[in-house]
Amino acid sequence: MKLEGGIADVIGGTPLIRLGRLFADRPFQVYGKLEWMNPGGSSKDRPALFMLREAIRRGEISKDTIVIESSSGNLAISLAQLCRYLDLRFICVVDPRTTEQHKQIIRSFHGEINMVTEPDEKTGEFLPARIQRVKELLRQWPQAYWTNQYGNQDNYMAHVNTTMREIGEQLGAVDYLFCAVSSCGTIRGCMEYIRNRQWPTRIVAVDVLGSVIFGGTKGPRKFPGMGAGITPGLFRPDLADYVVLLSDEECVLGCRDLVRRESILTGASSGGVISAVQKLSDLIPAGSVCAVILPDRGERYLSTVYNDEWVRQELGLELRSSYGG
Repeated sequence: MKLEGGIADVIGGTPLIRLGRLFADRPFQVYGKLEWMNPGGSSKDRPALFMLREAIRRGEISKDTIVIESSSGNLAISLAQLCRYLDLRFICVVDPRTTEQHKQIIRSFHGEINMVTEPDEKTGEFLPARIQRVKELLRQWPQAYWTNQYGNQDNYMAHVNTTMREIGEQLGAVDYLFCAVSSCGTIRGCMEYIRNRQWPTRIVAVDVLGSVIFGGTKGPRKFPGMGAGITPGLFRPDLADYVVLLSDEECVLGCRDLVRRESILTGASSGGVISAVQKLSDLIPAGSVCAVILPDRGERYLSTVYNDEWVRQELGLELRSSYGG
C-alpha cells in the first residue's frame, strides 16, 4: 500500500508571490505563500499526506483501516481526499463551528461527518469534546487509526520538509515569517527548520482573542482553524519571537484588504496574518523581507467572511463590497 502518484504528487510546491500592492507604501517586502493552491485547498494537504504516508510506512495503516480525525474542517478535507484516493474509510469529528461548505466538501470525497453538538462540560470548549468522541470511536473500531494532528510529530515534520524549505529556496533566510496558529503544526515545523539552520528569522505567531495557546484568556471565537481553547500537544514556549493577538473583525478586514488590493480570496486565518503585518509594520525595519503563509481558500467562507450581512450581525461591522482602491 503506497500513497504516491496522482493527486498525492501535486501537494506542495505552492507559489510564493510578492504582495506589492497591499504593502506598496511600506519600506519592506512581503511575499505570500499561496497554500490554498494545494489540491485540497489548504496547507493541511501537507500534514495529511505526511501523516498518512508515514503511518503506512510504519504498518499502522492497511487496506482495512478506518482513518479518524478531529478537525474544524481543512485537515478533514485533505484527509478525506487522500483516503478516497487510497480507498479507505474516513470519519471526521467536527463541531457546530465547521462551515457547511467544509462539510459538503468532506462528504463529496466520501468522508463521514460525526458531529459533536455540545462542548466539554469542564472546559466549555468543543475540542476536548471532539477528542473524547474520537476515543469513543477508536474503542468501537479497533482497526481504526487516529492521525491526531494535535500531538503527531508527523504533522510538523511535513512543514520542516516542505513548507519552510520551499520558502527558503526562493527567498533565502527571510527576516520575518508570519504564521497563523491552531494545532501549531505549521509554525512548529517552520520554527524547527529555521532554528536548525540558525537563521536570524523572526517568527511571528498570529493568534486570535479567545485563544489560550500563548496564555490568552479563553473566550468565544467565530472562525474555525485559528486559535485553540486548550494548549496543543505540539506547542512549545519558544515557537515564536512575537505573538500578535487579533480580533475576528481584524481577520475579516485583512481578508477584504487582500481581495481589494491583490485580488486574492482567502480564509479568515489569512486575513489575520495580513492584519498582523499591518499591525507590526511600523516596527519592521526598512529593507526587510517578510514571508506570510496564506493557509486556505476563501470560497469556504462565502457565508461568513465575505457575507456583509453575516459580518454585520455576528461582528457588528458595517461593510459594503466596493470596487474602490
